[in-house]
Amino acid sequence: MTSKGPSQRQLRVGEEVRHILAETLAHNQSGDALLDSFPITVTEVQISPDFQHANVYVMPLGGQHLPEILSALKEKAWYFRKEVAHALKIRVTPRLVFHADTSFDEAERIENLLKAVKVKQETEKKD
Repeated sequence: MTSKGPSQRQLRVGEEVRHILAETLAHNQSGDALLDSFPITVTEVQISPDFQHANVYVMPLGGQHLPEILSALKEKAWYFRKEVAHALKIRVTPRLVFHADTSFDEAERIENLLKAVKVKQETEKKD
């Protein structure tokens, strides 16, 4: 059984939502001192097939204050949903659920594993 990925429309709407949220966060007008004082990157938005829900993956600059920022984003999700509804011209505005983007950590872990294998191979060649 093959898993079907997101539709083109889901991908397009997810990217539009990502741009809207990034722009909103960049303007520092959320009314939350923590959110307005740290640069936050919106790395990806995944929209459900029915467009009712959106998983928003974020990472503050340097990963600083991540738990506090996620908590603040959760509290202000209504504000960001309102901004998305205003800018996005679709019938349904998805509910936003914010998550930490762990892809950077995973990429670093894989890179370290590859380096360790490469070092091991190079030391075995020298012996």
